[in-house]
Amino acid sequence: MAPPTEDADAALRTLEPVLQRDGWTLLNALPPYVEKDALRQGARLREAGHSPALVAAVMTQARLRAKGAEKFGEFAASMLFTPHGLEQATRLPIAALHAERFQRAGVDSVADLGCGIGGDSMALAGLGLDVTAVDRDPVTVAVATVNLRPFPTAQVRLGTAEGHDPHDTEGIWLDPARRAPARGGTRRLHDPEEYEPPLSTVLELARRLGRDGALGPLGAKLGPAVDRAALPAEVEAQWLSFHGQVLEAALWCGPLAREGVRSSALLIDRDGAHRLDRGTDAPADPQPGPLGDHLYEPDGAVIRAGLIGTLAARLEARTLDPTIAYLSGDRRVSTPFARGYAVRDVMPFGMKRLAAYLREHRLGVLEIKKRGTAVEPEELRRRLRPRKYGDESATLILTRIAGEQSVIVASPHGATA
Repeated sequence: MAPPTEDADAALRTLEPVLQRDGWTLLNALPPYVEKDALRQGARLREAGHSPALVAAVMTQARLRAKGAEKFGEFAASMLFTPHGLEQATRLPIAALHAERFQRAGVDSVADLGCGIGGDSMALAGLGLDVTAVDRDPVTVAVATVNLRPFPTAQVRLGTAEGHDPHDTEGIWLDPARRAPARGGTRRLHDPEEYEPPLSTVLELARRLGRDGALGPLGAKLGPAVDRAALPAEVEAQWLSFHGQVLEAALWCGPLAREGVRSSALLIDRDGAHRLDRGTDAPADPQPGPLGDHLYEPDGAVIRAGLIGTLAARLEARTLDPTIAYLSGDRRVSTPFARGYAVRDVMPFGMKRLAAYLREHRLGVLEIKKRGTAVEPEELRRRLRPRKYGDESATLILTRIAGEQSVIVASPHGATA
């Protein structure tokens, strides 16, 4: 383990006041954080005799707790955070889905390697599993220790994934670091061999955890942009979309992977969770064809999981261009895996033609979407200035149809044209 960096030392000094009894008591006595009242509240605390360092520490944690409620709900009100840790933490509903995989596979103890502030460990321990949470950063270990204190089956250690003995627990959950230092901040890593630890090390842990050459019960969180071709055939890769945003790809090994499933898309929306699977006999990519009465925009998780063919078969749909992930069909089909539009018109792309069409149909309230074209929606909006044309609404979809730059005028399913 390398010695703490100066940044880590500074972070620990910032957290240290709230790790003391008086600081912890003061933090938990604060009213709910309100941004516009923060300066006045800080001034009142200093006037009451609290040191500037303590006031800064508790107000920072109060702000992070308020922000953390989006990911952790009511649990955030009793947790500690670091800004980076909160940004990278798994949302608690998603962590619960991770934990359920281990529970369904009959795994009773899990090492959470790269545990961060402890979100996944909380979900695992919440299901009664024995959890060993491990992180290489001392500040993060201190924060995770506080966050896991309500769970008697969880313990936190300072360490690395590479130094972990896979036989210490029945299963492993691993969250590799997927960012690297860059000028002015960090950059996202898309090659899984650049992760820390790299994908090859993750798979080696799975092999050591298994028996007779089979992969053991290991799950790993990957970046959503990971290339499917970089993943071995004997695992299940699942891309997860949360209210339309693709947040992660998860790698599932051994008994955690579902038999016969190569990749899958899991979508979570206000109606619940929806899953689309790709097996070894997945449908071929759909053939291109003419624009029909309806257009479908597949969710990003469906695209990344390679499930366009599977979805097209369900929708009885085709592509407009073999390189673009829009689907079109003649039937209106309700599906959680794509956003549907009723096609109103279509034309070759051209500014004068488009402006004349908007004027004729009084279309001034526009949603502009694009795939497969260099035209930027906001630049097009600036040039069109559509509000001057009227109050009617429509969706403009800029794309290629049989190789030609085109504009589709549509209305979202459920909207009144």
